[in-house]
Amino acid sequence: MQKVISIGKQNFVSLRENDCFYIDKTDLICKWWESKDEITLITRPRRFGKTLNMSMLKYFFEIGTDQTLFDGLYISDNPQLKEEYMGKFPVIFLSLKGVEGLTFENAKYRLMQLVGREANRFHFLSDSDRLTEDDKKIYHAMISLSDGMYSMNEEVLISSLKILSELLYKHYGKKTILLIDEYDVPLDKAFQNGYYKEMTTLIRGMFGEALKTNDSLQFAVLTGCLRVSKESIFTGLNNFKVVSITDSRFDEQFGFTDEEVQRLLADYHLKDHIEETKEWYDGYHFGDTDVYCPWDVVNHVDCLLEDPNAEPQSYWINTSGNDLVKRFIDKADKTTRNEIERLIAGDMIEKSIRMELTYDEIDNSIDNLWSILFTTGYLTQQGKSERGVYRLVIPNKEIREVYILQIQEWFKDSVLHNREPINQLLKAIKEGDARCRYS
Repeated sequence: MQKVISIGKQNFVSLRENDCFYIDKTDLICKWWESKDEITLITRPRRFGKTLNMSMLKYFFEIGTDQTLFDGLYISDNPQLKEEYMGKFPVIFLSLKGVEGLTFENAKYRLMQLVGREANRFHFLSDSDRLTEDDKKIYHAMISLSDGMYSMNEEVLISSLKILSELLYKHYGKKTILLIDEYDVPLDKAFQNGYYKEMTTLIRGMFGEALKTNDSLQFAVLTGCLRVSKESIFTGLNNFKVVSITDSRFDEQFGFTDEEVQRLLADYHLKDHIEETKEWYDGYHFGDTDVYCPWDVVNHVDCLLEDPNAEPQSYWINTSGNDLVKRFIDKADKTTRNEIERLIAGDMIEKSIRMELTYDEIDNSIDNLWSILFTTGYLTQQGKSERGVYRLVIPNKEIREVYILQIQEWFKDSVLHNREPINQLLKAIKEGDARCRYS
């Protein structure tokens, strides 16, 4: 019997308990644990399975987990790892993807609410005989409400993750695993809405407390889209390992490989659609592996099951913020616009890439924006040149559509002033003629 294709489920337990389609990525558990890195930051573009993988880590290591969830998966072939570590640790899991707001106060409350709800998950701490009365007062400061709203002050918020890990360590006698998903979203939203310095200070304080000299911490894993400069929010962390899209470690654990996609299409009797799936959703190169965007593939399969004649669509653009593309187009000079035309026509360009940036550096140079487009999935690499610069291309047809749409939007304000350059550019896009230039 075919498994149900579930769109948008990012909870490992929900997928497994409801017998939904799932491509086994539990090898990530083995590879990560064997690395012995105390703090790991994994960067990948949006919709490449970061949240689901973090949920998987949580349910593998957390005390009280249902071990049958992992029956039949790759991890089952490692009985020693299961025996020694499965269900043996307290786990704090936060996804920061919803921490945003038009003001700093709005975003800070979202973060406070998130931390408060996670702390409430460990309500047994209120009655733990292994905690002192002072410990319990500190715990209540994190979960206390006023008029139905979390009321912890900023000082408590900054210390909250460290405090919670310490309390869990006291209760269980086991050090805590900390999982922080989409760590950079609050910084991104703050940058867009004008309170970047305030949010950077808050996040730096929280991460510094939780990750630096925290004797109650076993390991920590963070995921995000961008590799934010260590000096901005990770100051003083010497036990910090970054795994980016250029690294071979975990390269098959985020995204679907060609073999996985072919097997998926075969299982659902859709083998005739492999070429269109590859053309639209393949083309990303992480480490030593070529991968498809899993969000796109799953959505396309779901549509084909409803309508065998369904045409490929742009799914990723509707779920991933395109402000960076707009920002890039707005900053583009004549040379940059010509390079964009070349990319749309299928050409390759060579650029030096900075893998580590702060958001307030993005506008300092157009080269920084090329770096952002690369790390966020709007461009991918085809290796390096002899000069050590990356060969960049648009990964697939879907992302090419993103560029076309955003370029057309960018030119709307210029239409009344001079139509001829616009017509030339749109003609070049339509015909795939990289030689056509506007002046």
